[in-house]
Amino acid sequence: MTNSNLLITVAVLGGTGKEGKGLAYRWARAGYRVLIGSRTAEKAIAAANEIKEMLNGEGSIDGMGNLQAAHEANIAVLTVPYAAHRDTLEVIKEELKGKILVDVTVPLVPPKVSTVQMPAAGSAAQEAKQIVGEDVQVCAAFQNIGYDHLLEDSGTECDVLVTGSSKEARAETIKLVEATGLRGWDAGPIENSVVVEGMTSILIGINKKYGSTHAGIKITGVSK
Repeated sequence: MTNSNLLITVAVLGGTGKEGKGLAYRWARAGYRVLIGSRTAEKAIAAANEIKEMLNGEGSIDGMGNLQAAHEANIAVLTVPYAAHRDTLEVIKEELKGKILVDVTVPLVPPKVSTVQMPAAGSAAQEAKQIVGEDVQVCAAFQNIGYDHLLEDSGTECDVLVTGSSKEARAETIKLVEATGLRGWDAGPIENSVVVEGMTSILIGINKKYGSTHAGIKITGVSK
């Protein structure tokens, strides 16, 4: 746990599912102050308590409503299903001004989740940018990783591509990626998120075809 991490509050909005709890666990373990947000504060509190037990009471993690979590955070991480993407952003967008939003959402459209289906904006991250406006820096990250493995203490063989609306925001997001124990890569402007988000459907298809649950991506041939 480091003092510099404790100065940053990360809100995991819609953080009661596997993806949200996995990320929250890793960041709390790394020494960040973590807030789990949910439409229902009681669900968020229950998820925070579950993670506290995993951490043996150590770390700083609390549950609350999405709006309060977004208000208190320095960086917000959105982990809701695509069906709740727009509605959640409309509720919290005023609280995100001047902050970084890391959008983890993938535009999966059941039942054809192994088929790439991108929204009119180009990607979920680009759609988020349209909704929250110019006062919020938006990055996309963590779309291509099996989140259930984040709740385990073992290493995860997967790299994370980070796209975003500014170089500075991408650099801050990569710090969060590395705090989870993963390797992050600057994958360029937010327009490139269409490729990263679309890759998720391909990985889902590979999992189904080859009987796996954690197909991921790894960058090779580059030293870091």
